[in-house]
Amino acid sequence: MLNKRIGLLALGVLSATQAMANDQADAKGFVEDSHLNVLARNAYISRDYKNHQQDKAEWGQGLLGTFTSGFTQGTVGVGVDAFGIYALRLDGGRGNSGAGGIDFFKQGASGKAADDIAEAGAAVKVRVSNTVLKYGDQMPALPVLMYDNSRLMPESFTGTLLTSKEINGLEINVGRFTAESRKSAEARDSGDLKSINVFGGSYKFTDNLSASLYGSEMEDELRKQYVGVTYALPLQDKQSLTFDFNGYRTHVKEDYARDVLQVDGQDNKIWSLATTYAFGAHTLTLAYQSSTGEIGYPYGGYRNAGGVGDGGNTILLANSYWSDFNAKDERSWQLGYGFDFGAVGIPGLTYNIAYVRGTNIDDGSGRGRGTEREIYNQAKYVVQSGPVKDLSVRLRGSWLRVSNNASDYNVGGNEVRVFVDYPISIF
Repeated sequence: MLNKRIGLLALGVLSATQAMANDQADAKGFVEDSHLNVLARNAYISRDYKNHQQDKAEWGQGLLGTFTSGFTQGTVGVGVDAFGIYALRLDGGRGNSGAGGIDFFKQGASGKAADDIAEAGAAVKVRVSNTVLKYGDQMPALPVLMYDNSRLMPESFTGTLLTSKEINGLEINVGRFTAESRKSAEARDSGDLKSINVFGGSYKFTDNLSASLYGSEMEDELRKQYVGVTYALPLQDKQSLTFDFNGYRTHVKEDYARDVLQVDGQDNKIWSLATTYAFGAHTLTLAYQSSTGEIGYPYGGYRNAGGVGDGGNTILLANSYWSDFNAKDERSWQLGYGFDFGAVGIPGLTYNIAYVRGTNIDDGSGRGRGTEREIYNQAKYVVQSGPVKDLSVRLRGSWLRVSNNASDYNVGGNEVRVFVDYPISIF
């Protein structure tokens, strides 16, 4: 049934009446519109766990090169996208590596983390009008399949993705992926993904109002739906009020719930509503998040490591920092504040802090309802000019505390992250 729905949607997209300019008609050429970029990233994450668990830390230097060709001219345009990854471990060998939440370098059979990682991938793309069909190695960024770029190097997926923008303001995506390469290993399909079908789209109703609706089905695992709505209300005197709603509904297949997740239930609903008031250089955020159903919200990880396999960032929710506040029956509140130091003569420097508290956690142990709380801080500086323009430095600290009767769900601790990113445009 799902494949039928995907086929009908794709047919409708391809036959849609053009309501905007034809991108392919303006194609500059395969070579003429090509771009080669390199991202140099030095990343360090340290976690000081509580409850007598061993501390973990990893440090590495990574290089990500991405080549994006233009499209050949004519009615049908053809192009190629490719990427290459190399990462060198600087620290985090035996004993310090192996934390699933860090995962810079995968441990081998001996327990020692890999010394380095080298990987490459490529995809062929075809464009007709404003519709692009791409097959090969990709980094999809959809609410139900979101690659993780929050560690040293990103993960990738292999498959087919159709992206159509034939109607002004409307983007439709339909795809099927059959392999996942984890961010910490160089073997193809190192995440052991069977298959995932994705479909949906987003529509910009006005300059201030947009909405998204997506669904996915993972072979032998689960079905998932997502809805998102964002409304920005401009106010006087450089002020604005933004409302951001995001929600997921997940149904886990019985065998997967029992054998992999080791839970009795199959269903989860999770949603968040964030309200952000911006005034001058300041932003103030108030958010609420609710998880209900028989299980907590499942996402990310890798199938061969007990995870789902739909990408490490497939959690577009307000209260996702170190903890995701996604336990069974958990309710959480957030109060956040941000400041742009450009207003006081330091352009490029920003600071954000947030306090999140979660309650009513059911970790399945029968010890009552647990709680967790997190204080998140991040300072970021982006060089504004000179020979290292656009180089950024991010310093992040999180302090997470989890009650004893929620320890089967999460473990508290202190986390430090230091990321230095230097994007280089070759051509």
